[in-house]
Parts: sequence; C-alpha cells; structure tokens
Amino acid sequence: MTDRQRPTVMSPSFPHVWQGKQPTSRLLYAETLVTKTDLPNQQKTKQQIIVVKIGSSLLTNNGKGLDRTAIYEWAKQIAHLHNQGHQVLLVSSGAVAEGVVRMNLEERPKKLQALQACASIGQMGLIETWWSALIQYGVQSAQLLLTHDDLANRSRYLNAASTLQQLLEWRVLPVINENDTVSVDEIKFGDNDSLGAMVAAMVKADLYIILTDQQGVYTDNPRNNPDAKLIKTERAMADYLFDIAGDGGKLGRGGMLTKIRAARLAAMGGCPTVIVSGAFEQVINRVVAGEPLGTLLTTNEDDKLIAKKQWLAAHLRMAGRLVMDDGAVEAVIRNHKSLLPVGVVEVQGDFDEGDVVECVDKEGVRIAVGQVDFSATEARRIARKRNSEIETILGKHDERHVMVHRDNMAIIV
Repeated sequence: MTDRQRPTVMSPSFPHVWQGKQPTSRLLYAETLVTKTDLPNQQKTKQQIIVVKIGSSLLTNNGKGLDRTAIYEWAKQIAHLHNQGHQVLLVSSGAVAEGVVRMNLEERPKKLQALQACASIGQMGLIETWWSALIQYGVQSAQLLLTHDDLANRSRYLNAASTLQQLLEWRVLPVINENDTVSVDEIKFGDNDSLGAMVAAMVKADLYIILTDQQGVYTDNPRNNPDAKLIKTERAMADYLFDIAGDGGKLGRGGMLTKIRAARLAAMGGCPTVIVSGAFEQVINRVVAGEPLGTLLTTNEDDKLIAKKQWLAAHLRMAGRLVMDDGAVEAVIRNHKSLLPVGVVEVQGDFDEGDVVECVDKEGVRIAVGQVDFSATEARRIARKRNSEIETILGKHDERHVMVHRDNMAIIV
C-alpha cells in the first residue's frame, strides 16, 4: 500500500458558529461525530508532558493586536491540565503581530531589522498577557526565548533543557517563543511550529498539539476545493503530506507545510502530533482526553530514525568538519558504515561531543552530516588511529569507538 492509499479520511463538516453566549475568541461548536480513543503513549490517569503551540491567527483579534479574551480562554484550558498534574509547556506566537499593531503598520515587515523591532515591542505585551491570564488560576509562568543556535549547539541545548526541567519540577509553566530580536538568518523557525517540535523532543513530550485556524490536514485546500477531506490519522513521515501543504498567512509565517515539518521533528523524539483547529470549544482538554479532533500524525521506531536523519540533513549550521580518506568515503556511501577515527585525516573547527559536523572528502565535497561522538580536541588526538589505540590515548574506561555512528548520520551525496 502506497502513502497515497494509506490515510483515513472523513468528509469535512465545518462546525457552525456557537450561537450562545460567545466571547470574542470565536469558539465554535464541535459537531464532528467522534468516539473516544487513546492517543499514542496516553493513559487517562497518567501525568503527561504536553507541548501546546498556539499561532498568531488564534492570538490576534482580526489584526487588531492580541485577543486577550482568547488568550484567557487558552489559559483556562492550559491551567486545567496543569492543575491535573500534567506538565504543560506553551509555545506562543504573537509577538511580531502585536508589535505590528502597536506600531500601526499595515502588514508584517519584510526587512529583518523591522521584524526584530516588532518582536521586541510585541513580546512585552504577549508575556504580560499570558502571565496575567495564568496566574488567576494559580499557575506561575516563566518566559523562555530561544534561537536556532540555542538548539543547534549541544552545550546551549543542554542548558535550555536543564532550565526547562527545573521549571517543570517547580511546577512553573514555561511560555516559550523564538528570540526574534537576535535571530540573524531571518526569523526561521516557521511560526514557532518547528521550535515547539524541538522543545517536545527536548523534554521527551508525550504529545505535541499545534493549534491553527484549520481543522487539520486536508487532502486538498478546503478553502478552494469543497471535496477536500480531512485526514484523521497518518504517519508523520508520509511523503505525500508535503504535496498537499499550503503557505503561511498574513500575520503568521507558518502554513500547513511548516506544521508537517514540525510533526516530523517531533517524530524524531518519538512524540505524536495533533494539528487541530483552535476554534473547537475546549479543544486542548478534549484532545488530551483522547477525542479524535483534527489530524493525528503518528510515529514509530523506524520513523524516528528517518526523521532524525532528515533533521541532520537540513541542519543550518555545522559546528566543525571531518575530512575523510577515500576508504572512509567508500565505507560511508556504499556500505552505509559508521565513520571510524582511522578514516579521518583532518579535524577542523571547535566542537563538543554531540554537535553536528559535516563529513567531507579530501576535495572538500560534503558527503554526510552527523552528530560526532567526540569533542574536537579528542577527535584530533585519535584521528587516523585504529580502535585498539583509542583506549590507550583517551583512557582505558573510554568505550567510544566511532567518530560518527551511522544512526546519527545523514548521507548528502
């Protein structure tokens, strides 16, 4: 069965607008026909680690700044899970959109410095609103701003992970956003979808929920094709999902494409993803309870490895370079072997164990990228050495024998 034959779908039945007492967050009735079902890794009594990402379209009031009524409603749902004992992490967009409105700009700026300035202005209001909304339910919150560099550098990644772990142990709810004011390669996490996925992998989350203005992933654009069907469940690594993804909206920068990519990143950490409309009433609590709303993108052990290799291949910055001899190139490309120290003729850069490096041939052509098992200092000491010599060089208790393991390597050529 091919990927295109695999999805379970249902015809879209767009919920009607809630006609009762309604806040400005535009909550909708959920009239989807559903039955209770368990999500992967979920037990009703188990305290879970849950990452919730809310996009700009759900946090802004039709382009008129932050929708504080909506934020207070999200806070109520999140606080409910928190007070049940779950560990909840919130990834919130909205800083740039809030800055755009505060500066009376007609649209999201395109120049990097203007984007960064809008983020700086809007972040003040965003975090203040979340803190005020959560504290009324007795939930203490903390701001955490991250960049791609923070998650690409092993030392900074571990520091961020330690900070998150301490916050969770203290029962403080992290409110996470990209540090747009210092990001230098455009603002590239993709409306925080990928950032949320990497946080989910970092904390070994049980579930990643992406709230959006669409009911989920469709077989086609439902705004243009009335016959488009909602995909209820699918493997996150199904290739055809990229063919049906769309682009980002006016205030946000993430479309369905970035959400599919994010689900793949979460899959690398073994975390399933639910992409679902934020318009459903009590949507967060219902998804966690097991109600099959939106699209569930699943993962398994094979997909985890595939996702990791794709993440490595798409890595933006290399911490260093390993130059391989011809024999090592042959072993890596044709025989799919790990890169051994004996096959490394030169070590370039200053990196730590676990950093992502590029592996090149003698002409400098990139062959692969991977997570290195040694620091740059150690790698230089053992380059061109056989495994039998490594123990003598590094110490008899050191059991590392490969420079880059094949499971932590993505072949580029």
